[in-house]
Amino acid sequence: MHAEAHFNALNKKHEALDEQILSEESRPAPDSTILHELKREKLVLKDEMTKLRTQ
Repeated sequence: MHAEAHFNALNKKHEALDEQILSEESRPAPDSTILHELKREKLVLKDEMTKLRTQ
């Protein structure tokens, strides 16, 4: 159950990052540095979620 709870927490963070990315992209002048960092964080979370699923 612990792994499932951890996966769910990671998934919520992943979704929140997705919302932040969409918000930044919709600005008149999106900051490419912020977008790059948010997308990197999202990818790290996705990789960790994939590892949890394969265990």
